[in-house]
Amino acid sequence: MAETLNVGPNRRQPPKGSRLGLTEIWNNVGFRNLAYQVLVVGSVLALAVFMVSNAQDAMERRGISTGFGFLFQEAGFDIGEGLIAFQSTDSFLRAYATAVLNTLKVSVLAIVFATLLGVMLGIARLSSNILIAKLSSAYVEVFRNTPQLVQIIFWYTVITQLPPPKQALSMMDVAFLTNRGFIVPWPADNPAYSWMVVAFAVACIAAVMLLRWADARRRVTGQRMRVFWLNAALLVVAPLATWIAFGAPTEVSVPELKGFNFVGGLALSPEFLALLLGLSLYIAAFIAEIVRSGIQSVGKGQIEAARAISLTRGDTYRKIILPQALRVIVPPAGAQYVSLVKNSSLGVAIGYPELFNVNNTIITLSGHTVEAIGMMMAIYLSIAFAIAAIINLYNRAVQIKER
Repeated sequence: MAETLNVGPNRRQPPKGSRLGLTEIWNNVGFRNLAYQVLVVGSVLALAVFMVSNAQDAMERRGISTGFGFLFQEAGFDIGEGLIAFQSTDSFLRAYATAVLNTLKVSVLAIVFATLLGVMLGIARLSSNILIAKLSSAYVEVFRNTPQLVQIIFWYTVITQLPPPKQALSMMDVAFLTNRGFIVPWPADNPAYSWMVVAFAVACIAAVMLLRWADARRRVTGQRMRVFWLNAALLVVAPLATWIAFGAPTEVSVPELKGFNFVGGLALSPEFLALLLGLSLYIAAFIAEIVRSGIQSVGKGQIEAARAISLTRGDTYRKIILPQALRVIVPPAGAQYVSLVKNSSLGVAIGYPELFNVNNTIITLSGHTVEAIGMMMAIYLSIAFAIAAIINLYNRAVQIKER
């Protein structure tokens, strides 16, 4: 006799909370991904807690103090340069702050220089001029295939072999290049300049919003609104108005030779210059390749179409090539920026007081090896996450919305 199928309104329903309900929950992709992430993060945290507690027990048995109380103790060493003043009587915590600011200072400037140079080289590699294309290709091959530490030491050696201050290389008698660094004029301390930077940042945000509004208006009305000069005026007027509001300070500190060295102005040390050149020139070679590949990812048909409607070369890059190439350029460029920040630790080879160098000194004087290394790792990790977050936000902003 054939079995009767359990169908129709009289078939038995699985009770609530049965195994079938749990299976449906587990088959949900979102829930399963979240469960895996929680499991991995929990395992990592448990391992970290175990290792830290084990290290603390071992150190306590040997009479070694643990904890982060040492951060408020007197450092007992000096830091040669920094954005904030530091003396040997200051705390280890202030030493960390000075080191982090030094790392950020050289890293941010190197990122700016590497980006500008990398974009120019990437475009130059695709130039129809054979000489320009070959020279940019030679730069990329040389700097990309030479160890970065070798480049940093090379630039440090070159700078320290420059003439002493009395025979300094003068630039119109206002800037001087010597074996003690690069000395340039610099505005005297005044709160007006800090507020000018804030005003310029606000003006940049307003300029971007104005560009987006003009683009949205063009899409609706078909009328193109030229906002270039308006944005240029905005970027100039905002800092200028702030400067005038603070009394228009004009005092500038100009370097002067007194005795065996220069006094006044802003002095960029040989260590800072060598690390800045080593980081920016090296990473620029990688960014050039990223830019080149991003440009080549744009279909040739679109470039030919731009030429057919008589767009200039600049408009073709600005309106057609770069907006599409940025989808390919931005993610790997962000990885290079993170690599640049981490490679700033190579400054220890030439004595630049960045985070890794200062942390080694703190370990030697305080004896808190585990805590100091943990703090250094956390700081580098935080900087890397911050860069990744900024790159992700920018990538979403420039991403072409496909419909």
